[in-house]
Amino acid sequence: MISYLQYIYKTYINRQMLVLMALGFSSGFPFLLVFGTLSFWLKEIDISLKLIGIFSLVKLPYSLKWLWSPLIDNIKLPVLNKLGRRRSWAVLIQIMLFISIVLMSITDPQKHTLCMALFALLTCFLSASQDIVLDAFRVESFTDYPEKQASGVAIYVLGYRLGLIFSGAGAIYLASIMNWSHVYIIMACGIFVGLSAILYTSEPQKYTYTKYKFEIKDSIKFLKNSIIKPFNDFMSHRYWGWIIVLIFTYHLSNAYFNPMMFPFYIDMGFSKTEIAYVLKIYGMIAAIIGGLSGGIIVMKIGLKKSMIYFGILQCLSTLLFSLQAAYGHNIPLFIIIVTVENFCSGLATTALVAYISSLCNKLYTATQYAILSSFMSISRDVFSSTSGFVAEHVSWEMFFVISALMSLPSILIILLCMRQERN
Repeated sequence: MISYLQYIYKTYINRQMLVLMALGFSSGFPFLLVFGTLSFWLKEIDISLKLIGIFSLVKLPYSLKWLWSPLIDNIKLPVLNKLGRRRSWAVLIQIMLFISIVLMSITDPQKHTLCMALFALLTCFLSASQDIVLDAFRVESFTDYPEKQASGVAIYVLGYRLGLIFSGAGAIYLASIMNWSHVYIIMACGIFVGLSAILYTSEPQKYTYTKYKFEIKDSIKFLKNSIIKPFNDFMSHRYWGWIIVLIFTYHLSNAYFNPMMFPFYIDMGFSKTEIAYVLKIYGMIAAIIGGLSGGIIVMKIGLKKSMIYFGILQCLSTLLFSLQAAYGHNIPLFIIIVTVENFCSGLATTALVAYISSLCNKLYTATQYAILSSFMSISRDVFSSTSGFVAEHVSWEMFFVISALMSLPSILIILLCMRQERN
């Protein structure tokens, strides 16, 4: 036990890792503000489950961020470029993200539903753009030390999940003592965690910009170097088609029920304080242990084997919510299920992000990571928009059974790939 704690301390307690944790927080906290927490707000004002599910479509920019990732990868910002290639874009996007969340805070979703959807869409666009920059920053931080990539992913995911807790349980608790408008203003201040970190650290990698005049021939050259080459490089991977399906389905069981998570809790009779308490205390502890353990387990037994085990645990943890649906308002059971689900989700997320990172060529880091993570986002943000329709036509028990089965294809694909590699 002592040696394990020493290993944790040596691996994760240093300046580089703490910066990555802060950047993970900055990447994570906007997500629930346009997803679960927003769903809670909409449910409270009696918006239908169908419309809440459709609201998931505002997260479409997470799935399409590869379209503008080459621009962020290659365009040099005036004035701010002194901070470096990644840091300059991070600072600009974080400032704009703060403004967009404030715009959400001053909008009444009951009276101005369309305006709320548009501001949520803007927040998603900026959050997805921030992810492009910060994911590239993280991957490039370990270019010279690829063996530390899994540890970097684990601490980044830890920060990401702390950000989710801040904008999930933290926001819901605040909503029990103040109105949602004030809650979202407080949430907007979360951006200063990442902004402080990006100003405190240094650029991970030097980069020489190519000057484009954006005439026809130059635009073709830009398209070839910034989009076509990254695509072609990725397709050089063996089984690249199966890799895409794997990324799409691996986190699907968790992603599909997420839009309905808070509406489900409300239907079970849990109060805001109960939800916030359980998610903040037990969810946070489980997420921390799961994320850090995931990084260590991946390093010990290998990435693909870890993904199989974690994927199975993720499906089973989703299935547990059927028990909650059967027993209703039961706090001890709620604590157990939230703890297990957060722990298993932490394991699975660490493995998936490490896997995607391992596929990226350092020449096209931002673009390739954006492309690959977009497939994960499509399942989370587009496919999951149908969850409200399913939830209205089946029982909660059956809904979670359906959700749990959705990640099984990814496990079969990993097993198939491992078998082919042995032959």
